[in-house]
Amino acid sequence: MAGANKNVSLSGLYGDLNKHGANGDYDRALKVCNRRKPLKPWHFLSGHVLTCFIVIVAVLHEFPDEEKAFQCKLVCLIQTSKFQEAIQALGKSQKFSGEFPFEKAYCQYRLNQPKEALDTIDSAGSLDQKLKELKAQVLYRLEDYEACFDVYRDLIKSNADDFEDERETNLAAVVANLSIEGTKRDLPTLRESTYELLYNSACRLLGTGQVLEAEKKLKQSEKMCRESLEEEGSTEEDIEDELSIVKVQLAFCLHKMGREKEAQVIYNRALKQKPDDIALVAITSNNLAVLNREGNLFDSKKRLKSATVDGLEHKLTQRQRRAIAVNQCLLAALTGQAEQCAAMCDKVAKQYASTKEELVLVRATALARDGKVADAGKLLNDESKQAPKRRLELQLAAVQMHLAEGDTKAACDILKNMGDSTFSPGIVSALVTLYLASSDRKSASTVLKDAVEWYRKNKTGSQSSLSMLWRKAADFHLRGGEPQVAARSLEELLKINPSDMKTLAQLVIAYAQFDPKKAQELSKKLPPVGELAQDTDIDALETSSWVMGTKVMKKVTAKVEASPMTGENLLRKKRRKRPGKLPKNYIAGATPDPERWLPRYERSGYKKKKDRRVKEQLKGSQGTAYGASEQFDMSARVPAAKSSPQTPATPDQGPRSYQKKQTKKKKGKGGKW
Repeated sequence: MAGANKNVSLSGLYGDLNKHGANGDYDRALKVCNRRKPLKPWHFLSGHVLTCFIVIVAVLHEFPDEEKAFQCKLVCLIQTSKFQEAIQALGKSQKFSGEFPFEKAYCQYRLNQPKEALDTIDSAGSLDQKLKELKAQVLYRLEDYEACFDVYRDLIKSNADDFEDERETNLAAVVANLSIEGTKRDLPTLRESTYELLYNSACRLLGTGQVLEAEKKLKQSEKMCRESLEEEGSTEEDIEDELSIVKVQLAFCLHKMGREKEAQVIYNRALKQKPDDIALVAITSNNLAVLNREGNLFDSKKRLKSATVDGLEHKLTQRQRRAIAVNQCLLAALTGQAEQCAAMCDKVAKQYASTKEELVLVRATALARDGKVADAGKLLNDESKQAPKRRLELQLAAVQMHLAEGDTKAACDILKNMGDSTFSPGIVSALVTLYLASSDRKSASTVLKDAVEWYRKNKTGSQSSLSMLWRKAADFHLRGGEPQVAARSLEELLKINPSDMKTLAQLVIAYAQFDPKKAQELSKKLPPVGELAQDTDIDALETSSWVMGTKVMKKVTAKVEASPMTGENLLRKKRRKRPGKLPKNYIAGATPDPERWLPRYERSGYKKKKDRRVKEQLKGSQGTAYGASEQFDMSARVPAAKSSPQTPATPDQGPRSYQKKQTKKKKGKGGKW
């Protein structure tokens, strides 16, 4: 009878909890589970989103060792997002602490503990499909894209169900990240049947630097996304919210192509929609701050503040977080906060070791803006010794800072002490230019001599760069009166291209200045003059302006005019020169008017016209002007002592000579001069 009563009570609880599970009322089901032990078989539909359906739940204290009952309690906790309580329940249970690896790993994954979740999955031994799905998601969160790619590839090969498109979309995201990281493995070509797959394909193209192709894919993805959502009956707000990530990525493509104004419009439009995705807001704000550069630092500060809110460490990749952190340091340097910039750089360098050399440039920029150029140069020089891979970059940055301050000597000293890099064509050219700008031709000549000797001993570098170096050095030394040094450069140049007659001719000229016998021997290798001048017009060459000066040109043209006239020359001589036009009233032999070049109003016989704006004075009946009675009315006159001078309405000398006298007022409280 006792067993029968237990079965009856168990059946009743099954019915109650099945009703709660079917209605999705997991809170009430959890209350029942807390009263008694649960019994629940359940099913997982995908590894990304945990979906479980409660079929039957039995909760009784009389069944403490019921495995499925405990599993049902974990499902209820997961469905109500009480992940920490689920882990605690597993920890408190003596029997089931090592059981249910999927539930435990999923709770750890949702609590942003991917490393612990991966350890839990690996401890499970053999992995079924749901554990493989979850492991792929955990590896993606850990940014272990190589291992994640292998897991997804096995899942796609071994499973064919309704979630095939979702798996392939996730695989496309993994492939895109591998392309960005520059993987060497062969990546498969995936389908582009959905807008998500098109979006990931565009990201993959961006990773390989194919920006134009990525732009086309993103536009196709945007169009396909809108069409598919409109068919589903989504609202315009939902469509724009879904399209926001595609549009921001499209703006990034435009940003990379230099179309910054178009990118800025899209970025601002995306932020005005106020998306719920904090990762999207952070990336958009960071990119807008990059577009501002040094123009609007206040706006950049506000943007980067939006890019560093809480919770982003689990939403952004390490690459994205590193870029935002470096931009924060750079903003502190641009705003003149040298001490704060140094502290931020130290913090970021400890967190992201790969940014150490990059942050050195940021700290040097902050010091230079603070007026400490010498300290900035010393910092770059010290760091260049510890980072041999970026030594050249750091040293050139120090050179740029010294040149910006006008310290040419310090810049040249750094360029001369760069080891073998000093003899690269670019550095040699920079040194020669700087020395010539400082009127130090001797040092420039020494630099070229050392470069020639170094390349003669080491024989490294491409032929094109070496040819250019030998040529420039030879020309420089020939102009500077050093034919022996020039001959060495020309000999090396002739070894590269023995058939170059121009180089051979220059070498003959150089040897002619200090070794005539050698010059004569080399001149025999030159082709005869007849072969060189076979297709040359001597007359045109003699009359060309770039060969002879202006005086010689006049003599040559005179000879040409004095030559026998035939054809066009004869016609030119017959043409007569027309006499110039004379005035209509011209009298031959008359003396010209000496005032003929003066303006009419400055000539002596010029009569001024009457100003119509001045009214004529009307005369009265007795011959006196109207108003003259007031002039002769002595009673109406004011005494001279009380009279005051009047300011003229217009100045006598014209508006340019008239200047109003300004008196300085005393500066009072809150006033101006």
